[in-house]
Amino acid sequence: MKIIFVLLDGLGDRSYRVLQNLTPLQAAFTPNLDRLAQVGSNGLFHAASLGQCLPSETAHYLLFGYDLEDFPGRGLLEAVGDNVPFDDQDVLCLSHLSGVTWQDNIPILSHARKDIPGSAEEIGRVFNAISPYVTHGIEFQLHQTRRNDAILVMKGEVSPYVSDSDPMILGKPVAKVKPLANNPEAEKAERTALALNIYLSYCHKTLINDSPANFLTTQRCGRRVEQSKFKDQWGLNGLLIASESMYIGLARELGLTSFRAKNSDDPGQDLRERIRLALEDSEHDFIHVHTKDIDEAAHTGDPEKKKKVISALDFGLDELLRAVENRSDLLVVVTGDHSTPSMSPLIHSGEPVPVTLIGPNVRRDKVEVFDEISAAEGCLGLIRGRELMYMILNYSDRAMLLGHQMGSTKRPYFPDSYEPFKLI
Repeated sequence: MKIIFVLLDGLGDRSYRVLQNLTPLQAAFTPNLDRLAQVGSNGLFHAASLGQCLPSETAHYLLFGYDLEDFPGRGLLEAVGDNVPFDDQDVLCLSHLSGVTWQDNIPILSHARKDIPGSAEEIGRVFNAISPYVTHGIEFQLHQTRRNDAILVMKGEVSPYVSDSDPMILGKPVAKVKPLANNPEAEKAERTALALNIYLSYCHKTLINDSPANFLTTQRCGRRVEQSKFKDQWGLNGLLIASESMYIGLARELGLTSFRAKNSDDPGQDLRERIRLALEDSEHDFIHVHTKDIDEAAHTGDPEKKKKVISALDFGLDELLRAVENRSDLLVVVTGDHSTPSMSPLIHSGEPVPVTLIGPNVRRDKVEVFDEISAAEGCLGLIRGRELMYMILNYSDRAMLLGHQMGSTKRPYFPDSYEPFKLI
């Protein structure tokens, strides 16, 4: 049975007076999503614990069934997705040109990543002016990936266990980089934090005449961690279809095939084309179809815009709906990775998102509408983290009976092959 997992990034939200106290998903026109809910099992999903505000990279890592202590960091995933050169022992973090004003000798974030003017070429020249740099035996290299996005590669005796400098909220002070408490590399982390603070000071002194781009901010350091491959973890040959580098990097690190899709001005058609690719694919039995449009709409601070994007994306689900209603070899999952509030100082929020599963083995409940409130009445209840992957194995008839083990490695699925018995 083929599994198509549609991930509507940032799907969940809060209720707003401007939408008559509905969420953008409730207010949107979603006949295809509603029909999918009507023919499937429904519930709520959170990739970790209720109330935790998850970034997309962590939410995806957890919903794919991996343990948080093995997470390699957003910087690493972006670097892999953008083909940034680095060695396994290097530490990588996200970096952006930002603007600060000074209050009592404290830098206050006044211009965030998207507020910095200039073309990619102009900003690239600024990045080049502050890279490379060496201090305390640590080398800093900036690799521009998009207009005002770069990966900072730190080489030497470095550790990823350091804090962020970027507060990500205007009006907040830029933070001093600190070694994380109780980390397993205390000496390296102390040296890394010291060197990074010196480097950021150097950058400001170099950039001071380039206002509003007068500071380099950093966040989410990481280093390569050897990962169990998705095929070994779940017995599924996986494909991930997405447009953003982080998801491509995640797929590569977990051993999924990746396909970088293109974005246009028509999010519904973009989604339709990605789903068509998934439906026509004959080489993979788990296909993750991702769209970022909803999350990006929420970050504009306009619930009406998010509602319109959700409605547009719903039109892109028509072929998937017809397929799942007419085929007996298809299991479809539709959900989000996290909630993104349209009007909040929070970047992401901790409410669960709706989830629906549709296929020949799936119970049908009484839910008629796909949204955050209606889904709570569904028969799935609340699903957390890797439980979603367990349900996928269950509904696709791949699940292994707990305690039954073929071979030396415990698996949640029945393996394709194992060593047969031979007479001795």
